Amino acid sequence: MSLDWIYYAISWILLRWHSLWDFIGVPEGRFLGSNWSWVLAIVFLVVTVRVILFPVFVKQIKSQRAMQALQPKVKELQEKHKGDRETLQKEMMELYKTEKANPLMGCLPMFLQIPVFLGLFHVLRRLNPDNQGKTLYGWTVEQFESATHASLFTAPLAGKFGSTAEELTALQANGTTVKIIAGILVLIMMGTTYLTSRQMILKTGWAEDPQQKMIQRLMLYGIPLSLLVSGALFPIGVIIYWVTNNLFTLGQQQWVLRKFPPPPMAKKPGSAPARPSGPPVKKPAGGVAPKSPVQPGRSGGLFGKKPQPEPQAPVVETKAVAPKPGAKPVNPKKGARPASKPKG
Repeated sequence: MSLDWIYYAISWILLRWHSLWDFIGVPEGRFLGSNWSWVLAIVFLVVTVRVILFPVFVKQIKSQRAMQALQPKVKELQEKHKGDRETLQKEMMELYKTEKANPLMGCLPMFLQIPVFLGLFHVLRRLNPDNQGKTLYGWTVEQFESATHASLFTAPLAGKFGSTAEELTALQANGTTVKIIAGILVLIMMGTTYLTSRQMILKTGWAEDPQQKMIQRLMLYGIPLSLLVSGALFPIGVIIYWVTNNLFTLGQQQWVLRKFPPPPMAKKPGSAPARPSGPPVKKPAGGVAPKSPVQPGRSGGLFGKKPQPEPQAPVVETKAVAPKPGAKPVNPKKGARPASKPKG
């Protein structure tokens, strides 16, 4: 299957942005050893692609939310079919189908950007003076010559860390400069790739599903480490695209996670449930919680004052007041003035 349509599409977007920056007046000459009109054309190629893929990104977030909501059911299936991996996978696929959740949706935006990445890689790889006059994909000879000599801090956009001596000679580039610029960009590419995955995992937590957890580990550690080797084969222009894409992803994810936060249960896996603020309330030995100090009819409790205890009736010892055997009864009104008798 021919991929020319991808190369034409990437070239068209790239050339339109370059023409716009050239029209605005971005200097075409090497300011700070850089042709900023071509660098900005690559940067805004990322912006164009990400705007087009934004609806897919929203579906990715919704799918991740659905997967998080299914985690309790997934855990139940894992406990129920422990040791029977085949049945477990079958039951989980039925669960995803019933709940309309797609575990692969989380990787869909990345997969859709692979053709763009490969198209830009192919286009920039052709930027070589040996291909002079062999313009394809809608490029003019003037645009081809301008892009061939475009650079970032004197390192050609078509150069790479692993460029051979013949390629560097054809690009009229200094090998040490190309390695330094390309090496720094590769390290930034690895770091930002790691951060994009880490940002999402810290907010949503590790998946309970072993398959999902394996994909998360691959995204977090595997892909950044693989870039240490494969990055040496990428032209500097492609690395600029990758770094810009990662920075765009970090900003986009931060906005989405702040606007649509994940469920509380998924924020910090394994963490204890949230406790109410304030000092802990100790229960008595009987296990009955003390009554609230703020009760109707009592003062205090709201402003730090201790509640006033209710007055208790004195305890009367009945034995102490009872008359002894053989003793005369005590007149409680003794000492009181006797009432006068009425006169006959």
